[in-house]
Amino acid sequence: MNRKRKDRRRSGVTLIEMLVVVTIIALFAALVAPSMFKQSDKARVTAARVQLRNFVGALGQYKLDTGVFPTTEQGLQALRTAPSGVTSWQGPYLPQEVPMDPWGHAYIYKYPGEHGDEPDIISYGADGQQGGESINADIVSWKSQ
Repeated sequence: MNRKRKDRRRSGVTLIEMLVVVTIIALFAALVAPSMFKQSDKARVTAARVQLRNFVGALGQYKLDTGVFPTTEQGLQALRTAPSGVTSWQGPYLPQEVPMDPWGHAYIYKYPGEHGDEPDIISYGADGQQGGESINADIVSWKSQ
C-alpha cells in the first residue's frame, strides 16, 4: 500500500513542469503572433485590390450593356439592381451584394471620375480616412499596384 502512494505522487505533473510548458507556449506565441498580424494586413490590402478589379470588370460589362457607367448617385449598387430609367440593364453584374472593403468600410464610387474616363473606386484603407501610409493608405482603381 505504501508503494502505491509513492507511485501516485510520482505519476503527476509538478507545478514547475506546468510553468515551464506555459512559458514555452507564451514565448512561441510572442514570436509568431507579430508576423501573423503582418500577413493579415497584407491579405486585406490584396483582397481590396482584387475587389476593385472585380468592380472594374463588372462596370465594364455594365457599360457594354447600357452604354454608360452608373452615376455617382446610382453607385456600385447599380451592379446588383437595375437603376430606374436604365432599360438595357442585363445584370446583376456581381454574384452577391456589393461588399464592404476588408476593414468594414463602404467603397467610394465616383462617376465621372477625376482620373480618366472610367469611374473612380476607392477604399480608404484600415483607418477609413483619406490618405495615410502602410495599411492606412488609400487603395484606388486608377493605379495598378
